[in-house]
Amino acid sequence: MRVLGVDPGLTRCGVGVVDGVAGRPLTMVGVGVVRTSPDADLGDRLVAIEEGIERWLDEHRPERVAVERVFSQHNVRTVMGTAQASAVAMLCASRRGIPVVLHTPSEVKAAITGSGRADKAQVGAMVTRLLRLAAPPKPADAADALALAICHIWRSPAQNRLQEAVARHRAAPSAQPPKGRTA
Repeated sequence: MRVLGVDPGLTRCGVGVVDGVAGRPLTMVGVGVVRTSPDADLGDRLVAIEEGIERWLDEHRPERVAVERVFSQHNVRTVMGTAQASAVAMLCASRRGIPVVLHTPSEVKAAITGSGRADKAQVGAMVTRLLRLAAPPKPADAADALALAICHIWRSPAQNRLQEAVARHRAAPSAQPPKGRTA
């Protein structure tokens, strides 16, 4: 499975593509950052992010896009910009019919390091190790994007099995007899 991970941000939007399946060695296909100037108009910044994401989708043709779920932060301006960049990435993928999945930062940290409270250095070190890289990707946004892709590759088999079980349960006729008296 090829997954594009997106660590959304208005100034630096991390992107990373990983190939692999759960239980097998993973391969980094590409990693980078879509940058915008903090001095540019918001609309221009969002268009630049869209163009950058579109280039990554064209070049790498992912089967899934994994985006970091935006969570409440203390700085409302920061969370708004992150949410806007996240929406652009989701729109680009959805427009092409590519499934989008959201993972929380703690889900990603737990999947990559074993601890949902890991810091950026620990995530970067594990991404480096898991992808057999010479050094951690820089900046941290790029490493986080790779971590998102890895997290999705590892979690997707379990998620798929759960979704299939729920679908089977909903489609199956009820095993319980109807309620009420029978004579």
